[in-house]
Amino acid sequence: MTAYHTHRQAGKVAADTLNRRHFLKLSAGAAGVAALPLSFGVSAHNHKSAGAVGLQLYTLRDWMAVSVPATLKMVAAVGYQELEFAGYYNHKPSEIKKIIDGEGLSAPSAHTPLTDFEGGVNKVIDSALEVGHKYVVLPYLTEEQRGSTIDVYKNLAENMNQWGEACNKAGLTLAYHNHDFEFIQTDGEIPYHVLLEETQKDLVAMEMDLYWMVKANKDPLAYFKKYPGRFKLWHVKDMDSAGEFADVGTGTIDFAPLFARASQAGVEHYFVERDKTQDKMATLIQGQKAVAALL
Repeated sequence: MTAYHTHRQAGKVAADTLNRRHFLKLSAGAAGVAALPLSFGVSAHNHKSAGAVGLQLYTLRDWMAVSVPATLKMVAAVGYQELEFAGYYNHKPSEIKKIIDGEGLSAPSAHTPLTDFEGGVNKVIDSALEVGHKYVVLPYLTEEQRGSTIDVYKNLAENMNQWGEACNKAGLTLAYHNHDFEFIQTDGEIPYHVLLEETQKDLVAMEMDLYWMVKANKDPLAYFKKYPGRFKLWHVKDMDSAGEFADVGTGTIDFAPLFARASQAGVEHYFVERDKTQDKMATLIQGQKAVAALL
């Protein structure tokens, strides 16, 4: 190892230690936060009520990597009621179930990589049922997985129908989460449209990421109208004036008209998300407050 790499590694260890200390200081205050009258949220133990506010835990991936229990305690304290997982961070499904139950939370959804489905859908199903998920979501295709022809998406649609049927028999629903690359015309067709048209609506749902729809210059309302009932899950994510991520309710996306058509869309669960944020706690509080006001 060179002196440069040794120095870099030492710096990384120091940074990780600092981040860990900072996180643990925050998480230690979670119990205190939970005891406060949450003017910015609702009770963390009303997750069975209609219009629950959820959080996509990818937003807190750095914290989750340090401590899943402490992170979820803080999420509950802020007032979130539902979770969407993006990995279990070396915890068994049974352990995850115990943690979320202890915090009065539910986890109706989880993101599951394509490679996991390809490795065996039954294993995906078993883990999801153990945690208590209702949806398993294909979250992202790498550049390699996207390929360069529309046949990639046609084949994916065929596979998703098969996986969706297996999920359906187990009482689960398979869903697909969009970014903006699915709207790039390929061989004269739009990949997202292929997925919508060639998957069976009773076997495959869609998780609409509102930020990425706007980023692709697409109107979510038009999709609600053309494909009513397909968009069972939403990622509620805002955009700043430069087209980058923003805390929900502080950016340029007008969410009110979208929430007004929630019934037409078929949405059942709303997950706040921000892919990159410098102040996770501010993002959590603002997102919960903004979505609760829309429901």
